Amino acid sequence: MKVFIKTFGCRVNQVESEALLEKFKDGGAVIVQAPKDAELCLINTCSVTAKADRDANKLIRQIMRDNPYCRLVVTGCYAMASSAKIKESFPQAQIIFKPDLGKTLFGEDLDWTVKHHEGKTRAFVKIQDGCDNFCSYCIVPYTRPLKTSKPKQIALAEIQNLIKNGYKEIVLTGINIGNYRCPQSGADLADLLGEVFKIEGDFRIRFSSIEINTVTDKLIQTAASGGEKFCDYLHLPLQSGSDAVLKHMGRHYDIKEYLERVKYIRSYFKNIFLYCDIIAGYPTETEADFNSSLSFLEEVGFAGLHVFSYSPRAGTKAAALKQLPPEEIKRRSEILHQKDKQLRQKAAQSLIDKEAEFLAETFIKANNSVSGVLPNFQRALIKGASLQPALRKVKITKAQDGICFAQEV
Repeated sequence: MKVFIKTFGCRVNQVESEALLEKFKDGGAVIVQAPKDAELCLINTCSVTAKADRDANKLIRQIMRDNPYCRLVVTGCYAMASSAKIKESFPQAQIIFKPDLGKTLFGEDLDWTVKHHEGKTRAFVKIQDGCDNFCSYCIVPYTRPLKTSKPKQIALAEIQNLIKNGYKEIVLTGINIGNYRCPQSGADLADLLGEVFKIEGDFRIRFSSIEINTVTDKLIQTAASGGEKFCDYLHLPLQSGSDAVLKHMGRHYDIKEYLERVKYIRSYFKNIFLYCDIIAGYPTETEADFNSSLSFLEEVGFAGLHVFSYSPRAGTKAAALKQLPPEEIKRRSEILHQKDKQLRQKAAQSLIDKEAEFLAETFIKANNSVSGVLPNFQRALIKGASLQPALRKVKITKAQDGICFAQEV
């Protein structure tokens, strides 16, 4: 059978698609790169923004036009949130919710483990799924309501196997990894991390994203005990730097609590790079709230931002509010994107003349360079280097447009 898989959205979706690809290959399927060549087209959707919905619809229309007789399976968050709408628009589509995929496609449940990440030098391990925070703007608790965690021994075996297969960086990912709890032993994320550090080999470990209120003292102390095996990087979703907006969003912290956690983290990781998500144009965000956010970004000293322009998600509390004008949302988004560029350049400049471990990711033919990441998630370029999957010591020589230029030492 010829299979095409397209993935939209987050790292969790990407890991799940990789697990599906491996399962299909193990069953003798041929993976094709174009939907027109496939007998089975599987679309793994996202619904975090309206654009994600539109992108999925566009691809489904293309498949129905170019390959009308294929078996079309739609799964993921958009399928969960808008199944009736999809069925109405595309009656040929078979909608399968994520928990049912294994049984429906392979006759067995999936544990979402992976052995390889095709074309990647970093490996992602899904350890957790689901969220029940119900932030006012977010559709995820409606599309992934069941909180589950991968058993510790399965996660450790998966990580060990990936290291054996040559991966030098392991990224732990999930919908809300700070809620990890092994279903057998009750081990939390700090306990799992401590066990990972005991695995032999030359590798480093990173968290994909983690909510600030789940970053416990125990977790930070355990992370620090790993030395260079733990990347000095955290992505801590913020969403707003205004207490009034955070309260309306239903976030579980205020800016004082967020800042106190950041200070505690930096007491163990002096040179850590911190990144965050931030939303531009939440319905109740006033100009004063927006300015508070800009000030708070400076106060924390982030190394970079992931900017989202607010878009209402049907069924969420914020969708019922009076929305800000699109041009105002766009204006605030552009300001935040400019702030992101400034923060990234400042962070990159702070590394000049310093040494760090570099992991190659992609070759850039245009300038005969290799692009890769440092432990703090800083992007760096090395002239003429190979894509050999190894952690190599480099020295930063300059910074431009938020990118570091380095040479091996």
